[in-house]
Amino acid sequence: MDSKDEAPQKLTFRFLRGTETDAGELEWPDGADVVRKALAESLNAKNVAFLLGAGCSSYYIKETDDLLGDEWREVGIPTMAPLAKEFTKARTTDEAGFPTAAERQVLTDEFGIEIGDKEHSRNLERLMELLFSLRFALSRSTHAKAKDNLKTVNSIIQKVQAFLWDKCTNGASANGDNTVRALYETFYRKLVLRDRSLPRPWVFTTNYDLFNETAMDRLGLPYANGFSGVVERRFNPATFRYALAEQLDLTNRKWSAVDGFVYLCKVHGSISWTEDNHGLFPIREMAVSKGQEPGKIMIYPTPAKQNSSLGSPYADLFREFQSRIVREQSVLFTMGYAFGDEHINNIIYQALTIPTFRLVIFVDPTLDGEVAKLRALNDPRIWIIGGSGPEADRKAHYFDTIIEEFMPQRPSERIDDAIRKVLEAMSPRKAEAPSADGHSA
Repeated sequence: MDSKDEAPQKLTFRFLRGTETDAGELEWPDGADVVRKALAESLNAKNVAFLLGAGCSSYYIKETDDLLGDEWREVGIPTMAPLAKEFTKARTTDEAGFPTAAERQVLTDEFGIEIGDKEHSRNLERLMELLFSLRFALSRSTHAKAKDNLKTVNSIIQKVQAFLWDKCTNGASANGDNTVRALYETFYRKLVLRDRSLPRPWVFTTNYDLFNETAMDRLGLPYANGFSGVVERRFNPATFRYALAEQLDLTNRKWSAVDGFVYLCKVHGSISWTEDNHGLFPIREMAVSKGQEPGKIMIYPTPAKQNSSLGSPYADLFREFQSRIVREQSVLFTMGYAFGDEHINNIIYQALTIPTFRLVIFVDPTLDGEVAKLRALNDPRIWIIGGSGPEADRKAHYFDTIIEEFMPQRPSERIDDAIRKVLEAMSPRKAEAPSADGHSA
């Protein structure tokens, strides 16, 4: 059979719902309708929360070069794996902003730690967890070399933070590319369709970037992120208890919740947070601009460090996460999160002890580790959605596909789609002439 006569390969994805007997395999594009209807029901649950991981802020575009062929370029912020690979790779000469050969040697000789080993070169969080643990121990050690070794560890920690700052503030998105920001804006446009009579949604994220805040600011959506004030915005967990309402009747003091209000919790900190000596509220939110020095930024990408994630503001933020998802009739949607954070995973497992809790995971269903464990539970309350996307270069569990294909449409989008289908049905289809390579032109 000639190649141009072969039927195109069917693209499918998985929609796993625990004890269902079938494999949960659905075909594009009809399968998207099945997921969209199921998600619409879940989004109307009493308590809704989202967990956005690093995958949501990463986005690659394909660029074709006549000489080099197809290449993929990151226009967002890379996930932890490529970041770790770049930071920990061995260099023939010392480069500014990266661990020097002397610093690497100290870690090897004094602690038996190779900064470029398999674990650290795949996950920058594991390296940071180790460095913070070392700093904690050395700061309390009376060993003769402790002071010098502590200086080395602190230097590497500062370099990791400066490296992450640079990736969050000087990438393609900071130089005019709006691809990722537009995705976040679409996400929040669809999120605010939630019935105003229901509690406002919560968005938790492990990311340090400002895509969430920028998207909501551009859309004019009010949100609470734990900070209060104008000139000096400082972290005060009491603000998470506040709600935004509009006055409907001046005489009778009638109030109604404002549409579109969102609670945002950045559980690993943010590039816009810094710390100073201000008594009860030492954490301050600052404006971030391109080319700015990172300063004392509050980013701690580790799940188990006793001297940071269990202190304020991290204890307050994790407490909010736990409090929200263990409530009756709660649904947690995870996007761009591969369950690599033990601290977060433990809270999610606790929530699964609540009979009315539902967990909707957008992830590659073939992953090992925690994803495989969740699949093995065969729990009908755990939904796993992922696999091939509607096009060869896309995936069903990628942030753009979730937003464009699975999240319920706004009324205006449904009308636009209906009109488009009517026009397509009314207009005669033109025969597409095959090109020289056998594909339609």
